[in-house]
Amino acid sequence: MNDMTNQEKRDNVLGIHDDESLETFRAWNESKAEEIASELGIPLSDDHWKVIKFMRVHYENNGQLQHARELTEALKERFEEEGGAQWLYRLFPNGPVNQGSRIAGVPAPADVTDPHFGSVQ
Repeated sequence: MNDMTNQEKRDNVLGIHDDESLETFRAWNESKAEEIASELGIPLSDDHWKVIKFMRVHYENNGQLQHARELTEALKERFEEEGGAQWLYRLFPNGPVNQGSRIAGVPAPADVTDPHFGSVQ
């Protein structure tokens, strides 16, 4: 039996995030996502929003991952029915981890600069 309130659970989970990442995460909104996507040349569709929302929930629940492969695998697993990696790369041509993280307002794993994941540079 768990007697913690939803807010207590949320505060406990959000404690895994560093202050700067958490501030960026909390300051995010859909308008900012639209602005970033526009700068990247990505018109956001309902499919994009599914991925963005998944990435935000995944970050909220797991914190910043050390390896891009972990997030790639989570994305591929979640969106397997839609087409997995191929579908994700159609949505985010320079990398679903790279571009998706930027648009979702979550910090990308440090090794996202690996060209396989799309470069943040």
